[in-house]
Amino acid sequence: MSEGAVEGAEIGSTEIRYTPGKEIRGGYHNWDIGTGGSSTMLAMSVLPLACFAGESTTFRISGGLFQDFAPSAYHMKHVLFPALGRMGIYADLEIERPGYAEHGGGVIKVSVAPVAGKIAAVKLRGRGQIREVRGIALSSHLRRISVSDRMAKKCSGILRQEGYDARTEAVYDATASHEGAALAIWTEAGGCFFGSDRAGRKGRRAEGIGSYVANNLIEDINSGATVDRFLADQLIIYAALAEGITEYIVPRVTAHIEAN
Repeated sequence: MSEGAVEGAEIGSTEIRYTPGKEIRGGYHNWDIGTGGSSTMLAMSVLPLACFAGESTTFRISGGLFQDFAPSAYHMKHVLFPALGRMGIYADLEIERPGYAEHGGGVIKVSVAPVAGKIAAVKLRGRGQIREVRGIALSSHLRRISVSDRMAKKCSGILRQEGYDARTEAVYDATASHEGAALAIWTEAGGCFFGSDRAGRKGRRAEGIGSYVANNLIEDINSGATVDRFLADQLIIYAALAEGITEYIVPRVTAHIEAN
């Protein structure tokens, strides 16, 4: 995207030197990771560049969409992107086909408009009352054991016990190249966005995923924070690029926050 040059990108190399070009090129880009590697992680890496391209940018990325230790495609679409919208960054994400670790095969398409002027700072010092929680319980080739319904039922049940209007849609997919599952939920109050998610894997029960996702969201909300634990570190680079000082309250200081 920046017409840069790389040195040392060879098998066995212990050092890589990258020199970016002078311009950021928007337009259409199509990248295939070739494994179950995270498509969303790559999207997160190039998103800041796309903000400053001279034209709108669309990148189509093939790889893994739902896995541990990587952003969920649903969290990007329903939490990160709406939060960035408050800073004048407008992006959208479409899931063309689900894909899971370790086989991949998933496809996302991300569209980003260039920032008009400068990125705006935001101050999230407080939030309104959270009433509604929405979500998607997705599984591929697992309808026979009702994985999506089981994740959705457990997650929504816990949230309703806490007084939330929780609705999680159970989605059964047959287009993925292999079996897999993922659960994501999200909510918003007063311009503050929260989400929680988890990918399925062998030995991880659907009900356990539902409990994990619901309880993590409840924990972040009850902390008094104005962003969730994932958004807390994802916003840092945009806060650094913004005109002015961005302020928000984090649930806790994570290793990712310290690293960023």
